[in-house]
Amino acid sequence: MSTPSEALPALLKSLDSALRPAHWDDYVGQKQVKANVRVAIDAAKKRGGMPEHILFYGPPGVGKTTLAHLVAATLGSPLKSTSGVAIERSGDLAAILTNLEPNTVLFIDEIHRLSRKIEELLYPALESGHLDIILGKGPSARTVELALPPFTLVGATTRVAELSGPLRSRFGGGTYQLDFYNEDDLKDIIRRSALLLGLKAPDEVVDRIAARSRATPRVANALLKRIRDFSEVHERALSAKLCDEACELFGIDAYGLTKDDRRYLETLLKSFRGGPAGVHALAAAIHEDPDTVEYIYEPYLLRLGFIERSPRGRILTSEGRAFLQ
Repeated sequence: MSTPSEALPALLKSLDSALRPAHWDDYVGQKQVKANVRVAIDAAKKRGGMPEHILFYGPPGVGKTTLAHLVAATLGSPLKSTSGVAIERSGDLAAILTNLEPNTVLFIDEIHRLSRKIEELLYPALESGHLDIILGKGPSARTVELALPPFTLVGATTRVAELSGPLRSRFGGGTYQLDFYNEDDLKDIIRRSALLLGLKAPDEVVDRIAARSRATPRVANALLKRIRDFSEVHERALSAKLCDEACELFGIDAYGLTKDDRRYLETLLKSFRGGPAGVHALAAAIHEDPDTVEYIYEPYLLRLGFIERSPRGRILTSEGRAFLQ
């Protein structure tokens, strides 16, 4: 069963890389986060050291990875990227940390996926710059302390509540929330991306893409590319009419909702009489995983005001009912 995110191209990663801002001036939105991070970086540079560890959290596609790249670029530091799910054993983390070049920015995406055992191994590395390795087993086991080169950890997560308190407390450089984007910022991002892709995108096209982008830059860039492909295949210039035709083919409505979003809303209305419905019951009814429902479907539906979360479960709002009529 596809999710809204899977309705987008599989090549999001390469697209992100091609359109990712390389300079702070090109990074649109998240002004307060940018200002705070720049202060931390500039202060560290004046001291001749590395900034303290930084944590970014927020919905997928709002710029967490891009900020990590900008931190490294501003410091003139190498960037080492990995993910929480890739670090399964203590040896995996030890190999990464002991092979870092001095003054590296280590970026761990989806850092909430680290096991508690890995987290505990990470604590001394973040606090005092050393790694404790246990050699042997039983009575003959001994601990070896390995000194690590100076580095800054930049963590990113879509589920900050799943990080343990001790790990969160070690991000002395700040914990920053990245939010959904407004349409004006999205339009600026789409115009910049169109320029990089060599496209002539009229304002009416930019407006339509922004409205359908689920308040997310990654979705905006992916949709722009898909509409460009539609334009090239049909040998027609970008226009409002072409944009509407392409989105109809893609199954994306004027709000940016897909058939999966509409199925969620229709199930909540018809099977649960508009709610309240528990997330596990709702997920079972639409044959989805509860995490997919909670972290993929619901954030944007909440932003639109189509649903509410209550202690008793999910409720379809009057705006949501009006949308389904």
